[in-house]
Amino acid sequence: MIHFNVPPYTGKEMEYIKECVENQKICGDGAYTRKCNEWIEKKTGTFKCLLTTSCTHALEMAALLADIQPGDEVIMPAFTFVSTADAFVMRGAVPVFVDIRPDTMNIDENLIEAAITEKTKAIVPVHYAGVACEMEKIMQLAKKYNLYVIEDAAQGIMSTYKGKALGTIGDFGCFSFHETKNYSMGEGGALLIQKEEYVEDAEIIREKGTNRSKFYRGQIDKYTWVNFGSSYLPSDMNAAYLYAQLEMAEEINDSRLACWNRYYEKLKPLAEAGKIELPVVPKECVHNAHMFYIKTGDIEERTKIIDFLKKKEVMSVFHYIPLHTAPAGKKYGRFHGEDKFTTRESERLTRLPMFYGLTLEQVDYICEQMYSFYK
Repeated sequence: MIHFNVPPYTGKEMEYIKECVENQKICGDGAYTRKCNEWIEKKTGTFKCLLTTSCTHALEMAALLADIQPGDEVIMPAFTFVSTADAFVMRGAVPVFVDIRPDTMNIDENLIEAAITEKTKAIVPVHYAGVACEMEKIMQLAKKYNLYVIEDAAQGIMSTYKGKALGTIGDFGCFSFHETKNYSMGEGGALLIQKEEYVEDAEIIREKGTNRSKFYRGQIDKYTWVNFGSSYLPSDMNAAYLYAQLEMAEEINDSRLACWNRYYEKLKPLAEAGKIELPVVPKECVHNAHMFYIKTGDIEERTKIIDFLKKKEVMSVFHYIPLHTAPAGKKYGRFHGEDKFTTRESERLTRLPMFYGLTLEQVDYICEQMYSFYK
């Protein structure tokens, strides 16, 4: 069986976790947490990185730092994971869903301005499959209307837009290190902060509302409760697991890209014959091969191909059910304008196996089965 996903593993993870245990430092903000933060800061150029317990929690922290209040509106695509909306709904805000582009499956930057009202507080672009949204236009709108930009870059580490790392273009960026992502700590994420003025508040929020981060750095002689907060700090053992992969980030990235390019090359004739559609990567974007997907004719065809591949021992899956069609989406948010592409395109999308360790021979086998199906 070719699994859809296998969590990344390099071989050094257990060694680093053992080191944490032997040093009797397994809670957060230990040596490996700091190493991961520093690695991400250096790699992306972000002013500050704070490792978190999940990308969901990174988004929640960004909502708190942006002072999202009840009644505020936050513009985002409906084709995304529930966390994108949840982080703001928990603050009492209203997600305003905007249609997507059919080429990249990202929010349509040309539809955002019409959705802006006097209640709009932030724009949350989601970089689907590690391919950037059209950030230049989004940042122009944010400046024009004085809005926060919070990048949901859950799938975007190692990807860039016009040479700039995803997660570092808006005010805040959020990464995921879930086991399905390119680099993993099981459950985990990171908040990227671009302005120094937010760093101290972010550290306090992440440390249960205390100034313990300052205490650990020797800036104060005792710490205390100074503001609201929660426990957003991951175990150093999780960070140790992640750091083993960050050390090999380029090798993992190259391996995934090789598989992605092989898929594209092998399946291009099927696309040229009009049987399927392949992913689109705009010229200003460098992606990280987070996923490889195809688009079928319709939802019925997609169901058939998923079943066919399963019988050939290949696991493929569909992706998000658009949030505005979900019970909570109807309750807490609203869709602005026409749903021209969000539902239609989401119903045609099928994700093929993609993980570190997938071989080119396995990719070739999967592509052969695709040809068998369409023959």
